Amino acid sequence: MFNKILVVCVGNVCRSPTAERLLKRFHPSLTVASAGLGALVGKGADPAAASVASAHDLSLENHCARQISARLCREYDLILTTEKRHIAALCDIAPEMRGKVMLFGHWDSEREIPDPYRKSRDAFEAVYTLLERSARQWAQALNAEQGKP
Repeated sequence: MFNKILVVCVGNVCRSPTAERLLKRFHPSLTVASAGLGALVGKGADPAAASVASAHDLSLENHCARQISARLCREYDLILTTEKRHIAALCDIAPEMRGKVMLFGHWDSEREIPDPYRKSRDAFEAVYTLLERSARQWAQALNAEQGKP
């Protein structure tokens, strides 16, 4: 049973904080957090990511980027990444997590979610759409696992 989920990207300022908040929105009983492989530690959400999220009635307020570590990985039942290469990196950091690290886009044809950092608002909108779809799919899968409709 997956009750504690960590979402990981690179900087922990665009994709993973948005994914974290979306997953929490669609499955409120979960404990969800985020971190980055090369986190911009201490930074808030990217202003463009926050603006796009806000336009969809999702707040990234009070987000604070943090760096992934083996210790942090071990605190979670499941780790979701935005890119395939992140899976290998996380398994290098915490080999015992092998088998508990999957793509956030797993239920969307194993889709990777591109990094919109320093790109156009359209790029952020496209990424938000992918994140929202995948968050809904994860929430449905996790509900099914827990025997909920």
